Amino acid sequence: MLVLTRKEGEGIVIGDDVRVYIVEMKNGSIRLGIDAPKDKKIYRQEVYDRICRENREAAQWNMSDMQQLSETLSGKESE
Repeated sequence: MLVLTRKEGEGIVIGDDVRVYIVEMKNGSIRLGIDAPKDKKIYRQEVYDRICRENREAAQWNMSDMQQLSETLSGKESE
């Protein structure tokens, strides 16, 4: 991990196309400005972690669920 010290108004460059600026610092918080191409996905860490967790949960199929879904889609719901 790279750790940098920046002052308000300063920034960093990531690759050739992402710039991160320190917009404001007050009350122990920092406001960041991020200039990046629109095709870059930028998430707050807690949102990204939740997306990853929900994706892992969605990928865990139970075979009985698969069988029930297959029967439902084919119109042969089990009784």
